[in-house]
Amino acid sequence: MTVNTAPKPVKTRGIETARARQAFWLLLPTLIAIALVAGYPLYRTIYFSMFEANLTAPDQKTFIGLGNFWFTTEDGIALGFLQDPQWWGAVKNTLLFTVISVFLETVFGMIIALVVNSAFKGRGFLRTAMLVPWAIPTVVSAQMWAYLYNDSFGLVGRGVLGGVALLASSNEFLGVEQRIWAMIAVDVWKTTSFMALLILAGLQSLPSDMYEAADMDGASKWTQFWRLTLPLLRPALLVALVFRSLDALRVFDIMSVMLGNVSAARTSMTGYARQALIDNQLLGMGSAVSVAVFVIIMVIVVIYVTAFRVKFD
Repeated sequence: MTVNTAPKPVKTRGIETARARQAFWLLLPTLIAIALVAGYPLYRTIYFSMFEANLTAPDQKTFIGLGNFWFTTEDGIALGFLQDPQWWGAVKNTLLFTVISVFLETVFGMIIALVVNSAFKGRGFLRTAMLVPWAIPTVVSAQMWAYLYNDSFGLVGRGVLGGVALLASSNEFLGVEQRIWAMIAVDVWKTTSFMALLILAGLQSLPSDMYEAADMDGASKWTQFWRLTLPLLRPALLVALVFRSLDALRVFDIMSVMLGNVSAARTSMTGYARQALIDNQLLGMGSAVSVAVFVIIMVIVVIYVTAFRVKFD
């Protein structure tokens, strides 16, 4: 007679269920707070987007369905903001601003993160100093760069670019075609350090013995970066890209300070929404534009998650 001495299999399903239940109850207060702080305003914004209402008298509203988005009168007059060429111009400018600035910030941030992640004398000071541009308030940075771009007394507008054919006119550096690139330069200068900080956090979480094994196998630093570092940095890069893309798609303060509210309305989606809601007092129209901005941002986040193939386990 043989006795089965093999250990009994551990039932992990019950343990995982209990942990998931415990995690849910721990997260429930946070989920409730998010629903109240973010969910309710979002619901009210979607609700008012279906009405024609004035900001000063929100109770006196008229239901018009999707009229704020797309509506043409019997006389052929287009009233929906999706029929406004100025809106599509703002969308184009915002997407251009987002793609170029986030790309440059990711490239420069990766380079800075790789440098400060290595061991060298003064690394601690450099890590602290690189956050100075990001720590400066955006309004202060925008005003500072507006002075630098001034063609009369600005260091960039007159001293550096005085002889270069980049001036939109004889009086102003921030012309129609140059304004986006000027805004991109400001945003890259300010937030590259923030991108570097997020990437640096991901680099420090990678195991060092992996690189030691790669060195023993004769892999070059370039091969290690493409085959080891970059694939393992996908979660950190996704977080960094989502954060920066959200900020870039909602850009308003830089353009408002440097260009004024009127020009900002023609340059960014949030500036267009502000003009409809605050300047024109159109609560329904402003809410509809805000819903469109929310949908565009949500689609881009879904594209990020799908493209990076990150699993949130």
